[in-house]
Amino acid sequence: MHAQPPPPLKARLDIPILTLLHPREYTPLVLAAALAGVVVGSLGVHWLGWPFWSAVAAVLIVLLVPGVFKWRADQRRYGAAAMGVSFLLVAQGFHTVEHISQWVQYHLLGWEARESVGLLSPANSEWVHFIWNWIVVLIVAALVARGFRNGWAWALLVWALAHTFEHTYMFVRYLLVLQELGSLGVAGVTAQGLPGIFGQDGWLARSAAICGPFLSRLPGLTTANRLDVHFWWNTGELALLLLAAHTYLRAALPAARAATPAP
Repeated sequence: MHAQPPPPLKARLDIPILTLLHPREYTPLVLAAALAGVVVGSLGVHWLGWPFWSAVAAVLIVLLVPGVFKWRADQRRYGAAAMGVSFLLVAQGFHTVEHISQWVQYHLLGWEARESVGLLSPANSEWVHFIWNWIVVLIVAALVARGFRNGWAWALLVWALAHTFEHTYMFVRYLLVLQELGSLGVAGVTAQGLPGIFGQDGWLARSAAICGPFLSRLPGLTTANRLDVHFWWNTGELALLLLAAHTYLRAALPAARAATPAP
């Protein structure tokens, strides 16, 4: 009996997520857009006095052009659900870069918490966090309705809902504090960065009478600062997204290829 030859290297290295995200025929356009964005952003910073976040925004805006072409190609090639997964992977990937940059600014560079605002500082606001997280929940729910279903996908939906609930809690607190400050005639205070359910001075840490002394003193859940709390919220969300996407795409991509008529 002859031993079966090992599968080709390409087959062994076939990672569904990378297969989906590969820009293929749009690779030159992606590279050109990235270069153009960097050039425009650099000129804006050095010659027009733009803040750094404007340069980052310029790169992202320019990259949207090849992104739209790429996602339309994903829809034609693999279907609407796979296109949505592709978009969500890119969006949450950049969101993760934002959280990593905040973590580096605070823990490694020693910046103050109010200065550790990531690459897009204007986006670090309660309004943006609230809207962003609800958009993510709606996208995940829509993808589940379109067939993006496995154990990891359901866990992702639950995690995203819990994450969004905390941001909703913080957003409501933010509005209430602004209203209270306004009634006192206090102006010029943003009320950003209020604690949420978890972390230092969060609802759990202040609710020993409801949750008991054990839960209200849990290390990390009741002691971490807000930046760390949401770094780990996002890390968990991205991990579940990667697992859910891998599981879904492992079956969806071959099925889409099989359903595509040969040229």
